[in-house]
Amino acid sequence: MDWYEHVFELIDMRSFSNLWFWIMLAVLWSSTSHWVLGVPWDLAQRARRSGDNAGAQDFHDLVRINTNRILFIMEETGLLLSGFLCFVLTVLGALGFFYGNEFSQAVFLLLFPMSLVGLLSVRTSHKIQVNELQGEALYKILMRHRLATQVIGMISIFVTAVWGMYQNMTTGALG
Repeated sequence: MDWYEHVFELIDMRSFSNLWFWIMLAVLWSSTSHWVLGVPWDLAQRARRSGDNAGAQDFHDLVRINTNRILFIMEETGLLLSGFLCFVLTVLGALGFFYGNEFSQAVFLLLFPMSLVGLLSVRTSHKIQVNELQGEALYKILMRHRLATQVIGMISIFVTAVWGMYQNMTTGALG
């Protein structure tokens, strides 16, 4: 076996039978659940529990900075970004599920739920900015956002696992 075969054995394009895909899926959802609107969740919990002004002020500043950033991006390039994302998801969906390209299926199953989380982030950022949320109300909306993200992640992981098992059983990738 030459080096070329070793490299392509390590980077297998059959995504659902590749351990790296599943590790990436777990890291993606773990990170997405931890970073709520770009703010680490442990910082939110620490600021809420401690009640000291310095920690709470840092938390509120980070939320303000990240919500302003998200809304600025949407105001400036929202339409173009939405159109491009829809194009990419349509191409991946067509290549993956109509033409049977497994790599496109895997990327679609990663990106589509993340686009839902992106929409949820824009919605939550808008609510925070319009209502000028502070203190307990801010913690509550971020907790709801995190819970919704986790639900999307659980559904995504379940659907991806079922589809991956189906692909592995029907294409004979495991044996």
